Amino acid sequence: MKIKFCGAAREVTGSSHLITLDDGYTILLDCGLYQGNDQDMKEFNDKWMFNPADINCLIVSHAHIDHTGRIPKLVADGFNGKIYATHATRDLCSLMLLDSAKIQEGDAKYHNKHRRDNEPEDAPMYTIRDAQRTMQFFSAAGYDTWFHVHPNVKVLFRDAGHILGSASVTLEVQEGDKTIRFGFTGDIGRPLRPILRDPQPLPEVDYLICESTYGDRLHEGAPSELDHFLRIIHDTCVQNKGKLIIPAFSVGRTQEIAYMLDQLHQAGKLPHIPVYIDSPLSVNATEVFIQHPECFDDELHEYMLTDENPFGFNSLFYIRDTEGSKQLNTSQQPCIIVASSGMMNAGRIKHHLANNIENERNTFLMVGYCSPGTLGAELRDGAKQIRVFGQNKKVLANVEIMDGFSAHGDQSEMFDVIKNQIPTCKKVWLVHGTEERQVPWQNFLLEKGFREVGIPALGEEEILD
Repeated sequence: MKIKFCGAAREVTGSSHLITLDDGYTILLDCGLYQGNDQDMKEFNDKWMFNPADINCLIVSHAHIDHTGRIPKLVADGFNGKIYATHATRDLCSLMLLDSAKIQEGDAKYHNKHRRDNEPEDAPMYTIRDAQRTMQFFSAAGYDTWFHVHPNVKVLFRDAGHILGSASVTLEVQEGDKTIRFGFTGDIGRPLRPILRDPQPLPEVDYLICESTYGDRLHEGAPSELDHFLRIIHDTCVQNKGKLIIPAFSVGRTQEIAYMLDQLHQAGKLPHIPVYIDSPLSVNATEVFIQHPECFDDELHEYMLTDENPFGFNSLFYIRDTEGSKQLNTSQQPCIIVASSGMMNAGRIKHHLANNIENERNTFLMVGYCSPGTLGAELRDGAKQIRVFGQNKKVLANVEIMDGFSAHGDQSEMFDVIKNQIPTCKKVWLVHGTEERQVPWQNFLLEKGFREVGIPALGEEEILD
């Protein structure tokens, strides 16, 4: 049995890890899209470190594009096996992969329209038709129930508490007279967050792939987080009469923000200003959320006894059409705008950025991790000038950062989920993080008693005992 790290190795996006059994059966864990502008990763999305036709099955931890975004390309390039995911992940993928395909086609069309005479025509990585065809390969499973993907391999999903349907993956592999348990945390969520249940520990395993996005830090606590959020709303929309613009992933972060605003509205604390969720995908994803109450925590179930729609109130408006989004760009009305994408590298948020960043009355609130090289990362790092849609823009708007909104657990929260592995785990590999955050996480885990903790490079292979 061996493992090969085919993505999210010393990077935060592009999750993909290949396990090959002694009999040649191959299991791919995630098939994510790299999101960022690192020149060393420029060709990552177009090339494979394996032959897609040789992959027997794919197991998906959750629906975020950096974990699923290359699945239609995998299928188009020859994959013909089953794709295993939770029920909610399958339903979200049906929306998100179609949306990703539209972006691929739109980007190619834009490039070809504006390319120079000596530049070759661009083709989309995959098409809408590829994304639609992909869904026939999905097979859904529930949490906490073992199922077989191979006569000698059982799989268990446990709630990872990251986004709707997110799961850790445990493989139990029988090879000869040996039984090996292999774990993959996926993205570890946070306890006591709105909407979702807390992340659950994996069963004890022999080997573990663990995420490391925030392995070097602790997040802001919940009480101060809400006060901080209210202060930003008041300072921007009431005092400065400006726009509060929040880049957020369409799935997970947007619904959490909508739910928190709904709670503030119900409590009479939200100023009388309109709130716009400017993302067609967010609208559709929110409908999927409502269809999967099995993923909700007890607090949300209780809240819904008095408010049957926790993601909407009278002054919250979901914007589907492009014209409605354009009107927000020219409006001078104080408001809150939540738009995707969270890293500001695509989508409607780029237009809001271009039209509002030079107005000192406005605030951009960064509520999650942004990969190096993205516009979101530039704002988080304090850039005084950015380049968007070919134009240089001065950063005159306020920029606030609230990592407490993050759906990724911090150092302490991740450790609470995996500490049960210390007695049994022979080795941990850290993925889905940059090295400057992985090294402190590695040292922390070694100090806490883990025997061996590695930080694999992209393409690295290792044979397991």
